[in-house]
Amino acid sequence: MKHLGRVAAFVGLLLSLWLVWRDHPGAVLGALRAAGAGLVVAALVHVLPMLANACDWRSLIRGANRPSILKMLHLVWVRESVNSMLPVARVGGEVVAFRMLKGWGVRPSMAVGSIIVDMQLTVISQLLFTMVGIGFLFAHAQSDTLRLAGQLAWGVVVLTPLLLLFALVQHANPFERITRVLNHMTSGKLAALVGQSAQIDQSIKVIWRRRAVVLRYLFFWQPLQCFLTSLEIWLALHFLGVHVTLVEAVVIESLIQAISSAAFFVPGGLGVQEGGFILVGGALGLDPSTCLALAAARRIRDLLVFVPGLIAWQFAESSNRTLGHQQRGARAVAHARSAVRETSRR
Repeated sequence: MKHLGRVAAFVGLLLSLWLVWRDHPGAVLGALRAAGAGLVVAALVHVLPMLANACDWRSLIRGANRPSILKMLHLVWVRESVNSMLPVARVGGEVVAFRMLKGWGVRPSMAVGSIIVDMQLTVISQLLFTMVGIGFLFAHAQSDTLRLAGQLAWGVVVLTPLLLLFALVQHANPFERITRVLNHMTSGKLAALVGQSAQIDQSIKVIWRRRAVVLRYLFFWQPLQCFLTSLEIWLALHFLGVHVTLVEAVVIESLIQAISSAAFFVPGGLGVQEGGFILVGGALGLDPSTCLALAAARRIRDLLVFVPGLIAWQFAESSNRTLGHQQRGARAVAHARSAVRETSRR
């Protein structure tokens, strides 16, 4: 998988360079130069949708050790950075998030449950916004636009049953069932994991039963997050000298997210994202050089936000290792003292 990600990244990079070279690189660079520091402002606005994601994810976590908003913002930042910049098929960030939550004292079952439900609800909301984007394209249809909208609509039709299965499977205790099968195959060597898997299944069910939290996540936090991410698009185009409505920015963002998610195996969506901007932007009347400049603005965000996020992840891993050593040392000292007391009693 690691080598596949590297190959996909290399091919995507070549595709990105070819797209820029084909569509007059001078025009793309000229647009970026004219936008100047405005693209930095548009990139830093990404903190706002990350904050919305931190709030909605935090609402899924229960217990005395529920992290603060700032900690959750840090968690979202690291997760997005790992998923966006590394060849981890968009799941490595979730593994890192679990380690961080566990290090902050969140129960492992609750940590895993919140991550899984967050992924489920995000996919469902992304499907809804993709349908909104497709509907907008159909409503403002030209021949090329209709073809693109039709292709995306077929993608939604194919994905919908999978998403329904994804949402329903949680009621069948999937983690416990899978662990029981593996435990049987290993002659009982995974018996301890069966109970932990049952706790994860229970945590997922408990979160879904909190209907007010789930509905608020789907119909307030996720729309807010999509709107704030679309604000990045709107600002970037504004500084590039192109004026679109916020509705059109939402359409661009929703469809770009859908295209990027479909190419989850390509690190950073290299090449795929640039091609997606040309397709979606072209359907809305933007010329190719503007679309590529907009894609480059998204890359500026990656450099300014996600590269520092990878550095923050390394600091977090170092802190977790140090804390783990301290905890093991404290347990060893406590065990030694207990042994000394037991010996003195004898």
